[in-house]
Amino acid sequence: MAKLIEIDTPRLRLRQWRDADDAPFAALNADAEVMRYFPAPLSRAESDGLANRCRDKIAALGWGFWACERKADGAFIGFVGLNMPAAALPFAPCVEIGWRLARAAWGQGFATEAARAALAVGFERLGLDEIVSFTALGNRRSRAVMERLGMHEDALVFEHPAMPESHPLRSHCLYRLAHAEWAAATQGRG
Repeated sequence: MAKLIEIDTPRLRLRQWRDADDAPFAALNADAEVMRYFPAPLSRAESDGLANRCRDKIAALGWGFWACERKADGAFIGFVGLNMPAAALPFAPCVEIGWRLARAAWGQGFATEAARAALAVGFERLGLDEIVSFTALGNRRSRAVMERLGMHEDALVFEHPAMPESHPLRSHCLYRLAHAEWAAATQGRG
C-alpha cells in the first residue's frame, strides 16, 4: 500500500474517497449535461463501480482521481487528478490529468485550481516527464481548462477505442504538457 497523497489548494481539498461521496457522485454521473461528452450517464451501480476503482488506485499508488471537496462547506463536488488509462490509446503508456465536477461547481475556476495542484504532484513528487489530457473534439469547456493549464494541443486526433464505431463523440483531441514547460511556466508565475 502506497503513502496516500492528499492536496490542499486555497479553496479545495483533493483526498481519498469516502462512502458519503457515493451519492453525490452518482447524482453528477446521472446528470445528462455533466455526461454530455461521454457515451451515456451512469447508473448508480456504474457510478459506485467507478468510485471504487478510483479508491483502489489511490490505495495502491497513493494518487489517482481524487475526490474533490470544497473547503468552505466540506461539499463533495466531483473528482480531479491523475490516472494511467487502461484503454489502448495511440499515445499510451501515459499519465493523464482529468476532472469531472458537478454542474453547480462549474464556472468558478475549481477544475483549473485543482488540476494545477495535481500537475504539481505529478511533476514534483512523482517525477513525471509529461502529462496528457484528452476529450471529445467538441468539449470546449474541458479544452479551455487544458489551455489554462498551459497544455498544448497535439496534432493527433484519434478515435477513442472505448467509444462505439461511428459514435459522434469517438473523435478525440490530445493535449500535452512536458515537465520542462510546466517548470518554466511555474517559475514565471513565482
